[in-house]
Amino acid sequence: MKRTLLTVLTAGAFATIAFDTFGQALSPLFGYAKLAPVGLAGATLKSVFGAAPSGAAYLLHTVTGLLFYVIGYYAIARPAQRAVLPQLHWGVTAVVYGIALWAFALYGMAHLVAGMKPFLGFSGITWVALWGHVVYAVVAAAVLELRGEVLDLPQRRAVTLG
Repeated sequence: MKRTLLTVLTAGAFATIAFDTFGQALSPLFGYAKLAPVGLAGATLKSVFGAAPSGAAYLLHTVTGLLFYVIGYYAIARPAQRAVLPQLHWGVTAVVYGIALWAFALYGMAHLVAGMKPFLGFSGITWVALWGHVVYAVVAAAVLELRGEVLDLPQRRAVTLG
C-alpha cells in the first residue's frame, strides 16, 4: 500500500509538471495560448463557496494533479479497460482518459460549475487544454505502468445452470 501511494504521488507529480510545463511554458513559447489552471480552480472555488482564499486555487490545482486525476486512471479507467478490452495498450487508455479529463475540466468544471462558456468557447486555450490533459494522462499512466501499479477489477465468474 505504501509503495502504491508513493507511485501515485510520483505519477501525479511528473504528470502535473508535464501539464504545467506544456500549458504554461511550451505552448506560449510556440505562439499558442497559455493555460491558466489555477484561474479555473479559483473560479470554481468562488462559484461553489462564494470566495477563494489566497492560495486555495493553487492548492486545489496541485491536489487534483497529484492525487485525484491519477487515482481516476489507477482505480477506474485502467481497471475498466482491462476488464472490457484486456489486450488494448495502456497508452490508448491514457489518451482516452486525457480526453475525458479535458471534457470534465472544460465542460464540467468550467461551464457547469464556474459558469463559463462550454469548453471555454472553443478558443485557442481549448485545444491547448486538450493536449495538456492528454500529456498529463500519458505521463501519469506511464509512471504507473512502469512501476507495475495496475489495479485489476475482480473477474466475473460464469454462472452455470444445471
